Amino acid sequence: MRVAPGGGTAVQDHEALAEIELCGELIIAASAAGEDRLSLESIDQVLRVAEERAGGDLGARR
Repeated sequence: MRVAPGGGTAVQDHEALAEIELCGELIIAASAAGEDRLSLESIDQVLRVAEERAGGDLGARR
């Protein structure tokens, strides 16, 4: 078992953090949905696909 060294050596992968955030948003949307599955349109809306195609930046969302 490996343990991360202590002492402020944390590294942040901003791309991975953004992916985790999007997954969380999908989970929240799925749990709030009345159907068994999210439609493709709902998934696109949660992931803000239209904004991304229009040139939006995922990092500037919040």
